[in-house]
Amino acid sequence: MALPRLLQFPNPVNEVSARLVAAGVVLMSVLFEATGWTWVLVPLAYGFVARVLSGPRFSPLGLLVTKVVTPRLAVAPKPVPGPPKRFAQGMGAAFSLTAAVLAFGFDAALAARVVIVLLAGAAFLEAAFALCLGCRIFAVLMKLGVVPSTVCEECSDLSRRWSTLSGPEVATQNL
Repeated sequence: MALPRLLQFPNPVNEVSARLVAAGVVLMSVLFEATGWTWVLVPLAYGFVARVLSGPRFSPLGLLVTKVVTPRLAVAPKPVPGPPKRFAQGMGAAFSLTAAVLAFGFDAALAARVVIVLLAGAAFLEAAFALCLGCRIFAVLMKLGVVPSTVCEECSDLSRRWSTLSGPEVATQNL
């Protein structure tokens, strides 16, 4: 398998799985906050980097969720655009790597804890309410022209999503 194929991010992404991964991030963050075990930052940061590079393919948490947990749930998949989710994973990677560098490189455990609390808050919003802060920031960056519309054509043309929805579902979509 060629390297570019290994590093492909899925599009679309199953939002059910994304929310479950976010719940796993919350659990790992709470474990770090409750115990102060800095080693927890290693799998946390690795998971985000792995998911940014290739979705769940090399992420233990991503694989557990997509191959074991989600298929056993009696919940229909909810496809959402991949690029905003990849951006959100990138933000998670930035936060978790920052916390790891603070903890391991600068012995700044308190600063690392603050960063992880922020990460956990964002992951909680995704897990509990399907509110993806990274996706919202991605949308703002698209509106400002920082992210070209070609990165996510489905994101820039909301009529594609609205045409497939009916009634009250429109109001519940992550736009």
